[in-house]
Amino acid sequence: MAPMRVLLFHGYMLRGTGSNIYNANLARALADQGHEVHLLCQDRETKIDGVEIHVPDIGGLLPVYVKDPYEGFEVKAFPELTDAELGSYLDANVAAVREAAGAAGGIDAALANHLVMGPAILARAGVSPFAAKIHGSALEYTVKPHPRFLPYAYEGMEAASGVLVGSAHTAKSLWDALPDFPGLKLKTRLGPPGVDVEGFAPSGARRSGLVSFVGKLIVSKGVDLLLAAWPLVRAEHPDAQLQVAGFGEYEDGLRRLLASLERGDLDDARQVARLGWALEGGEAKPLKILSAFFADPPANYAERAKAAAGSVEFIGRLGHDQVAELFPKAEIAVMPSTFPEAFGMVAVEAAASGALPVSAGHSGMLEVSRQLAPGLPVEISRLLSFPVEVGAVEAIGDRLNRWLALPEAERESARRTLVETVGRLWSWQGVARDILAASAGSLGELPPPA
Repeated sequence: MAPMRVLLFHGYMLRGTGSNIYNANLARALADQGHEVHLLCQDRETKIDGVEIHVPDIGGLLPVYVKDPYEGFEVKAFPELTDAELGSYLDANVAAVREAAGAAGGIDAALANHLVMGPAILARAGVSPFAAKIHGSALEYTVKPHPRFLPYAYEGMEAASGVLVGSAHTAKSLWDALPDFPGLKLKTRLGPPGVDVEGFAPSGARRSGLVSFVGKLIVSKGVDLLLAAWPLVRAEHPDAQLQVAGFGEYEDGLRRLLASLERGDLDDARQVARLGWALEGGEAKPLKILSAFFADPPANYAERAKAAAGSVEFIGRLGHDQVAELFPKAEIAVMPSTFPEAFGMVAVEAAASGALPVSAGHSGMLEVSRQLAPGLPVEISRLLSFPVEVGAVEAIGDRLNRWLALPEAERESARRTLVETVGRLWSWQGVARDILAASAGSLGELPPPA
């Protein structure tokens, strides 16, 4: 393929969370293929060889889908923006895109990230053709619950040559959210992210019994289910350790839950379950699965919880490179999200590192678990996911215990299979080629959602 001038629009950083890492790796892969890459984002520190990074001047206000602190910015969730603030944000980015495209002498291919506002920004800037990449957060946290943003979503989707989703679940969610655009299904194709198989790889540093969680510490990630399951694991594997990596507004609630368990104070644990969403700043709303578990805990649960004291560690926010160091040390990585996820990226990275990924059995995470299962013994493939329903706490504990009880030879064989599967199915070079095909409207080259 002849070198092309490629523009990527991503309104955030290039490190930390899923879409940030997606864009950093995609830009690198496109540059490695010889393309001239222009990446618009708000990251003033990251440098990528062969990539020209443009930082639109949006002032000090950064609109987000899930509210987290960003140094140097006043952060507001999109629904909190006034019309004037939203208009200024759009205008600043449209101007920056036009400037970057003009300086490049025109753009041959482009990608807009997130359902809002990237596609609408490229449409208003006159960039054509372009593909749109749907990440779950904008769809699930902004567009679906807030109809105010539907016009921007329709505007962007109608202008895009192709729309890429990480899973069939996300495709259906997108179609359900935008029912007044019947042509959307025809331009939607599967476009999952990739994994850096050199960065995420087995290292020989695996620690026996180490279990990890990596992600945002918000209610919808289900970390409380893992904490509740942990005493069931320690009772059978007294040397097991749990490391919780991440940040978010539910961290204090999770620490309170852990402290309650370590004291054997199930009344306070029940109170955490009753308060639920209030502990991350929302209205009080009980956590059904957690409440059901604490309403009728297993025999001697309080004693087992006290005995597990000191085996759980909150290790804070990790950079992507640090996550790549953590996973090869872990026996298991748990993804207990109770909310739909566009793609099970953490599960893929864990599997690439030789850690068993144990994921919630829904949305894009379940699709990844199913793709990882072939080649594994049936009894091990069943450990890859669990149903998110009453009984999920016990199901998590059961899967962790069964893996840790397997002979090392069986675990090592399964690790090799997982690593091989990831290398075969997910590569950034393939993602880059798919982006260019979607931008060109060459949708026949890409698989439709199942």
